[in-house]
Amino acid sequence: MRSAEGYSRAQIVLHWAIAALMLLSFVSHEGMKDAWRAFLRATGESMGLGAWLHVISGIAILALAAWRLGLRATRGAPSAPKGSSALMERAAAAVHWGLYAVMLGLPVTGALAWFGGIRDLGEIHEVLFNLGLALVAIHVAAALWHQFVLRDGLLKRMVRPTAARD
Repeated sequence: MRSAEGYSRAQIVLHWAIAALMLLSFVSHEGMKDAWRAFLRATGESMGLGAWLHVISGIAILALAAWRLGLRATRGAPSAPKGSSALMERAAAAVHWGLYAVMLGLPVTGALAWFGGIRDLGEIHEVLFNLGLALVAIHVAAALWHQFVLRDGLLKRMVRPTAARD
C-alpha cells in the first residue's frame, strides 16, 4: 500500500461523515430494538423513525466505508509520526483495520439479521457493536494522546488536507 504525505480532502470528509453516522446509528439503535421486539411479538407495528434512521445510517456507513477503503487502496495513508515505536504502529494498524472490519461487518450482519431473518447474525451484530465501541474509544483516546501528550501533530492530518487531488 502506498504511503501518502497526508489525507486528502475526500478522506477527511469521509472520516468525519462516518463518525457522525456512527453516532446517529448508536443513538437510534434503541428504535431498532423496539422494532425487532414488535416484529417478534407479531404486533404488525411498522418501523418507527429511530429504526429507519438506524437502517439508513448503517447503509450509508457501509457505502462510505467501502469508498474510504477504495481511496486508501489507491491513494494510500500517511506513515506514522516520527518517533513512533513499532508497537504503537502495530497497535494503530490493528485498531484502524478493526474499525474498517466493524464499519463493514455491522451493516452487513444487521441487514442479514433483519431482512434475511438470520437470528444468529443479530447476536454477531451485537458483539460487533460492542467491539466497535471499544475500538472507537481506543481510536479517540490515541488521537487525544497524540494531540495533548506527544504533541506530534497527528490530529492535524484529519483536519487539514495535504493535497488537492480527490
